[in-house]
Amino acid sequence: MYGIEFNGKHSYRDFGVTVSEKNIGYPDKEKIKVKVPFSNVEYDFSGIYGEQTYTPRPLTYTFNVLNRNTVNTTERINVLETSISNWLMNSNGKQKLYDDSIPGYYYLAEVEGGLSFAELWNHGTLTIGFTAYPFMISELQEGHDIWDDFNFELDMAQSVEFTVDGSLNITLFNGGAPSVTPEIKASSAMQIKKGSVTYNVPNGTSKSEDFKLNTGENDLVITGNGTISFKFFKELI
Repeated sequence: MYGIEFNGKHSYRDFGVTVSEKNIGYPDKEKIKVKVPFSNVEYDFSGIYGEQTYTPRPLTYTFNVLNRNTVNTTERINVLETSISNWLMNSNGKQKLYDDSIPGYYYLAEVEGGLSFAELWNHGTLTIGFTAYPFMISELQEGHDIWDDFNFELDMAQSVEFTVDGSLNITLFNGGAPSVTPEIKASSAMQIKKGSVTYNVPNGTSKSEDFKLNTGENDLVITGNGTISFKFFKELI
């Protein structure tokens, strides 16, 4: 039965409640604009640090609070509502939220407040509002070869592991909305040139916010000897 998985439990499998309504909200672009006095000219500085930023996205779910395994009373409905509310509120920060209707992706979300319970004698409706990271994140890393899970509309077949013998030109494709920071695993120290900037990659596994893969194609020149791989996950609005 359709529901959500969050904080180690599933709304239907663990509590027996169904979703009657949901609203997957969208993030807004954070725009930083300056209007030139006495003119119609306006400058947009939103991407001054490299890319557009977004606000958190709202997710709202309404559950039918009804115990299908027993005779429902007002007391039992309130106990069930209390159990669900405590499950959702006790996440201790943003956790992965899986929506059964969006397979292969998850949200990073937290209930910060805004619960609403409407009690109707032997049943009720509980509305939960989540505050989530702006993008939904793919469970499978880019370059995976799981054919049954490949989405022909959203996924890109590409190699993310390479053997370098002196110098190698490669292209990595980031099909997501924002730039992503890949985890890099190299068998020896190497250098990666992206545009006019050269990044030093140490031996072993590393990750640096200085090296990002922009949306779309990323042409790279790798210098060194050995094997190198890139681990990253697509993020979509």
